[in-house]
Amino acid sequence: MTWQVACAASELDADTPLSVEVGDTLVALVRTEGEVFAIRDECSHGRVMLSLGEVDGCTLECFAHGSRFDLRTGEALDLPATQPVPVFPVRLDGDDVLVDLDNPIH
Repeated sequence: MTWQVACAASELDADTPLSVEVGDTLVALVRTEGEVFAIRDECSHGRVMLSLGEVDGCTLECFAHGSRFDLRTGEALDLPATQPVPVFPVRLDGDDVLVDLDNPIH
């Protein structure tokens, strides 16, 4: 596993996505329900940034067409999206949020 620092945990507001560049990948980080999730910051349907969407529990809704994605699995829960979005393992090290892009959960 290759863990990379994505941001400081103190930068994450609850239920508010934060877009960060990890290496050359845009990742949306979300703190919700006591956990931090990392999902590729691109809707699989419309190629827009998911970090501009709304968080509801463990889902992130694309602002463009309303597709929702499960933050735990990346699964598309609503049309028009049918393809999942990669999600990545996250761990905290002090105030650092670390993401492993080499081993997506999905």
